[in-house]
Amino acid sequence: MADECPEIDVPVLRRAAMDCLARREHSQLELTQKLRRKYSDAQHSLIQQVIAELQADGLQSDARFVESFVRYRKSRGFGLLHIRADLQARGIDDELLQAHLHRDDDDWQAIASELTERKLGGRGLGFQSREHRRLVRFLQSRGFTTDQIRCAVDPHLDSAIATESDND
Repeated sequence: MADECPEIDVPVLRRAAMDCLARREHSQLELTQKLRRKYSDAQHSLIQQVIAELQADGLQSDARFVESFVRYRKSRGFGLLHIRADLQARGIDDELLQAHLHRDDDDWQAIASELTERKLGGRGLGFQSREHRRLVRFLQSRGFTTDQIRCAVDPHLDSAIATESDND
């Protein structure tokens, strides 16, 4: 009977969960999914019990996860819309999102402008040129709003074209 799996109990699950949390913060949903994948035979109630104990001990916190995730994703050049979607996919509720993600945060504009500078390298662009459209699509895919993209890209438009569109 050496083929039988050992009984999966709370200490085994707790140790596995703590190993995950030692590497980086995880949302409750992520941690649940990882434990379920690793220990598919474990009862769901046992996994929930372990996670509840970790939360009570202050070892797992969705709020701490959101802070860490937002800080990291901002540093990687992602905007509000992209980060919000990523967090929602990780099971973060709207209340926590509203507490940590603010549409009027000045960082979003600074990040969009920095990405634009890096992409252009000081070059100008023609309005609706291939490069302009490509840059706008890139910033949209990174999760920036239309206003943030416009404010980041407009200063780099060739002046003759920019003034013509201003006069329209």
